[in-house]
Amino acid sequence: MKEKRILAFDFGGSSGRAMIGIFNGEKITLEEVHRFSNDPVIVGNTMYWDILRLFHEIKQGLIKANHSGGFDSVGIDTWGVDFGLLDKQGNLLENPIHYRDSRTQGMLEESLKLIPQDEFYKITGNQFMEINTAFQLLSLHIHRPDILDRAETMLLTPDLFNYFLSGVKSTEYSIASTTQLLDAQKREWSEKVISSLGLPKKIFTKIVPSGTIIGQIRDEICEEIGVGKADIISVAAHDTQSALVAVPAKDEDFLFISCGTWSLVGTELNEPLINKKSAKYNITNEGGYGNKATFLKNIIGLWLIQESRRQWIREGKEYSFKELEDMANKTQSSGSIIDPDAPEFVPPGNIPERIKEYCRRTGQKVPESIGEIVRCINESLALKYKQSIEEIEECTHKTYDTIYIVGGGTQSELLCQLTADICNRTVIAGPVEATVLGNIATQLIALGEIGHIARAKEVIMASTELKTYVPKVK
Repeated sequence: MKEKRILAFDFGGSSGRAMIGIFNGEKITLEEVHRFSNDPVIVGNTMYWDILRLFHEIKQGLIKANHSGGFDSVGIDTWGVDFGLLDKQGNLLENPIHYRDSRTQGMLEESLKLIPQDEFYKITGNQFMEINTAFQLLSLHIHRPDILDRAETMLLTPDLFNYFLSGVKSTEYSIASTTQLLDAQKREWSEKVISSLGLPKKIFTKIVPSGTIIGQIRDEICEEIGVGKADIISVAAHDTQSALVAVPAKDEDFLFISCGTWSLVGTELNEPLINKKSAKYNITNEGGYGNKATFLKNIIGLWLIQESRRQWIREGKEYSFKELEDMANKTQSSGSIIDPDAPEFVPPGNIPERIKEYCRRTGQKVPESIGEIVRCINESLALKYKQSIEEIEECTHKTYDTIYIVGGGTQSELLCQLTADICNRTVIAGPVEATVLGNIATQLIALGEIGHIARAKEVIMASTELKTYVPKVK
């Protein structure tokens, strides 16, 4: 067969890249053609995504992919919850605002004055987090109603990029499910939630299934940057759900941790699981590829390491992630544990000092050295994984002997081994590039090059190396 060249754009909270997947019928070979930083910009008191710069980087990725041998289709995945607003002419009203911006503070509490918490959760099945789209839009409704009045369309980040490329306005299912505005059972926008929060119904577009070919690159873009026409495929646009496509599990029931800036701990179900117990544990139901429901917990993940490293760089101590892990490996555990999801760890800033203050406040030994802080973060994450897994097992009435860790976190042998030890389960780590591979596999299915998801997993497993971690006997 003729090789297919598939272009995947994968956006994380701090960087993005364009990757070509070359499929020969049996394996996918990855080639990075463009990498770029994704730096939020603070103006006044508002933290924005630099969306126009990011679209410029998409164009650069298209140019470089074209020079490297061309591409047959394009798919984009990003983080969840954030969005852009378009006016009646289809123009962006303002740069999208970052989910870490302070505008959502107090909005969860405000929302519960408008719709009871039990009803809210029963409809959406979403974990209550103030960063969610629902609370961002509620903030606009309360504090900036003029901008909502001017808005004709709301597009979540990957859908916004798809619109810039193709001119098509649509909302992909998995990214819609991060908003806390989706009816989880009906898999459509919830009129009850939208009207209760006072949001305009007209701004919400049609929801399309993951893996839908929505259009092609616009003629004017092809002419501007010198590339040919190619299909735009709305992949599992939430990066977690693209990563889930690549989880190398053969069994229907499996437990995964998608480990990056955020850690997503969960399992895949045929239908949403929404009851009093899942509400008590604040477990979310996200939409996945093939209309699946992903039952998971969102946990602050490698953000704690990433932001700590940025702080040390500001202090003139520029260490690589490997050097930080080496320091932690040479350090004895202090026994100090933080809650990674504590509110003080959400905003950017001096995370190491906040960790020390947390330990002081809770009467624990204060980690002083860089190695102690990094070990404290990793041990705390592994313990949080254990707690989340036990809650998921209690809700699903299932047990899971193996944890599949995918994403950037698989590069941390320390975190993978601590997870195996603390959770007392075998860990299978890989692929590192799960999100990109899932994005590419979804495109290949949409193009008819791979027949179904089970075959896609076989191809991905043949294309990557996995590493197994066994719990150490204590």
